[in-house]
Amino acid sequence: MELLMAIVIGILFMCATYLMLSKSILRIIIGTGLLSHGAHLLILTMGGLKGDSVPLLSDKAASYVDPLPQALILTAIVISFESHHFCLYLLIGPTRNSVRMTWKK
Repeated sequence: MELLMAIVIGILFMCATYLMLSKSILRIIIGTGLLSHGAHLLILTMGGLKGDSVPLLSDKAASYVDPLPQALILTAIVISFESHHFCLYLLIGPTRNSVRMTWKK
């Protein structure tokens, strides 16, 4: 399973690098999205893939999954989600500045 994940991570990094080297800003944003997904999968794979183990619920468990990589991935997902929205706002923002939005009273 780790070999399959390593191949998928390599393909994601390869596609992200190709997209980020282009001149189109939209391709660069999509490339950073793919790069962040590849990093999330890398952190998850380095934490260990144990399909039959459960998260740490009590001290009596024989084997358990380390919750730290999962917490790091959740934090990284929130940060990448915010940064992608900021990049998309920078992409769309100049077109919205030409139209003034006013509140109706």
